[in-house]
Amino acid sequence: MAERARTPRERYREQTRGEIKRSAVRRLAEGGVENVALLRIAKEIGLSGPALYRYFGSRDELLAELVTDAYQALAGAVGAVDLGGGGRASLQALADTYRAWAIAQPHLYLLIQGTPVPGFEAPAETVERARAVLGPFLTVFTDGRPTPALEPLVAESAAWLREDAGVAAWVERWTGLAADAPGAAVALTGAVTAWPQTHGVVGLEAAGQFTGMGQRPATLLPLQMNLLADAFRLP
Repeated sequence: MAERARTPRERYREQTRGEIKRSAVRRLAEGGVENVALLRIAKEIGLSGPALYRYFGSRDELLAELVTDAYQALAGAVGAVDLGGGGRASLQALADTYRAWAIAQPHLYLLIQGTPVPGFEAPAETVERARAVLGPFLTVFTDGRPTPALEPLVAESAAWLREDAGVAAWVERWTGLAADAPGAAVALTGAVTAWPQTHGVVGLEAAGQFTGMGQRPATLLPLQMNLLADAFRLP
């Protein structure tokens, strides 16, 4: 069945919501979350305060959409990485892409991965959005052979898979492995280990914490990924 054509009112509403979100992102880039104020946005785009509230009922509602959009954009970037180059090369490509997206728009990265906004509760679907970002990392570690030092983490991952159907479904979606398959726990361990390794470097860089230091994130992140690949004996 053909998609129903949108009415002029629906198109106008969508355009206005987009304009509001673009203004919010600009303000976020200029001054952080504290700079995202609905009345200021309304003035900037030529709406009255009450009119803007017809599109977003609160600042938290607007921030929730920005969070969802940011996760979707990051997941799209990571999901477009070619994983055909082997485990080690693919892991590096994923980490490089993750970093490139974050550093291109650090204000959005810090919104989704930085210090929590006081009083703001992220939308329920945030967990699924975050899993979409980490999904390709699961694929990379499917054939990993973890060293003995990782055995406690692999055991925890196996227990998590048994206890959480949502996590089991997520792993199977990206790897094709059932929860009780040995490779499933390895893949999960790899992904949840890669995340803090990647975010640790990228989050510090996005927040400007490497300024004045002799180490470069572009050097440090590949080193972290190579150490992780060694730990999982990725080819």
